[in-house]
Amino acid sequence: MPVHNFERFENHTPHLKLMELEGLTIKQAHDGLVAKEFSAKELAKAFLSRIDKEDGAIHAYLLKTAALAQAAAAKADDKIKAGESIGLLEGVPCAIKDNMLVEDQACTAASKILANYQAPYDATAVKKLKSAGAVILGKLNMDEFAMGSSTENSAFGPTRNPCDLERVPGGSSGGSAAAVAADECVYALGSDTGGSIRQPASFCGVVGLKPTYGAVSRYGLMAMASSLDQIGPLTKNVADCRAVFEAIRGKDGRDSTSANFPAIGRSKLEFKNLRIGLPKEYFAKGLDKDVEKLVRQAIEMLVKQGAKVQEISLSHSEYALACYYIIMASEVSANLARYDGIKYGYSAGADKKQEVNNLLDVYLKSRQHGFGDEARRRIMLGTYSLSSGYYDAYYLRAQKVRTKILEDFKQAFAKVDLIMTPVSPTPAFKLGEKIDDPVQMYLSDIYTVPVNLAGVPALSLPCGQIGKLPVGLQIIGPHFSEELIFQVAQFCEDALK
Repeated sequence: MPVHNFERFENHTPHLKLMELEGLTIKQAHDGLVAKEFSAKELAKAFLSRIDKEDGAIHAYLLKTAALAQAAAAKADDKIKAGESIGLLEGVPCAIKDNMLVEDQACTAASKILANYQAPYDATAVKKLKSAGAVILGKLNMDEFAMGSSTENSAFGPTRNPCDLERVPGGSSGGSAAAVAADECVYALGSDTGGSIRQPASFCGVVGLKPTYGAVSRYGLMAMASSLDQIGPLTKNVADCRAVFEAIRGKDGRDSTSANFPAIGRSKLEFKNLRIGLPKEYFAKGLDKDVEKLVRQAIEMLVKQGAKVQEISLSHSEYALACYYIIMASEVSANLARYDGIKYGYSAGADKKQEVNNLLDVYLKSRQHGFGDEARRRIMLGTYSLSSGYYDAYYLRAQKVRTKILEDFKQAFAKVDLIMTPVSPTPAFKLGEKIDDPVQMYLSDIYTVPVNLAGVPALSLPCGQIGKLPVGLQIIGPHFSEELIFQVAQFCEDALK
């Protein structure tokens, strides 16, 4: 790889092939910047050019923030020129799911009701990335207000899977997973309420972490279901995932649910002491045989190193999906009540195409025309569950089941160190295949929602392919066990190469 000087960077010519900069990992990009093999400006330019060239077919991006990216890249270059050291994320291009605020940039949550909304401040996770010198390339597509498993519910059109453009990238963080998989950014942030980081990571063949609930501040994340939402990274490998997580984690005074992450040393992993649980409820009817084969082959690599595997039971898992869709929809109905056409967002009262005669018309028509089908469906489900006469039968009972699910995990982790399962029962399905059948779409989350209900961390790791479609191994740990998850995932990643 040739070494350039910074004078040449300033006069960079288009015919110079940028050494396929878009394929770099965080560490490779960092090492290249430090060695002055390319500049942060060159790196940003390479990615912005790739987005222009490739994203028309994929539609991972809703917005490019070129000026913001170039300004951050220039700061990184100035530090390198001055002989100052730079952090691991400094000058490295990333992108943000469009339900997280980036100051002075549009933030739509992929909904028409926020089509013209501009963020007045940075989300805490975004602020931490900016402080680390990250180069933000743009905002990424998603299911509207993070409601979906395929990124087909976006008001601005679906995202396609880079592995197969006829298939979905997963959801709701489909834009984030697709952008990383298509080398349209080095890494991305997503949010996970019921599998929305892990499932798209599995479908697109990238690494995705749903951290422990509270490990990453939710301040500046547009709330879907506040007791379930969690921000996390989607990356090209495990080392990158660890680096981004370490940058964004930690207590935040603006988020009362955030927690001080306990300091855990990186002691060497002893496989002979590692106990892995395989829940029998996850390896049952409905799981694609080829998916199961790849997941079990990945687990077998750990057994060969001395790890002990045992069957466990998460007996309340069969109720998890129903429990989740009651609690989540109830919180959705409360959180989305603020979008009423008055304070911000789309207003039927300001729309000359709408006839409004009173305040109630403004409320009803703003929500009718601003929200998509899935958002309205979940608002209605949640309002019904919380309504007088049904609260005890639905919402209260679901919360009791949630407690049982958490107890299942606690009992399991008294016997094992980690739990391993598939991320999804199938690889990526075709665009349009499930969009008209909400129940079939909801079943895509059957292996991921219990993790959110329990608040424990889980990571999706690529463990093979069925044809050209990736499959993800889900590694689940006790609360705040991200370090152990990273170590085991790193071994598996190395062994699978």
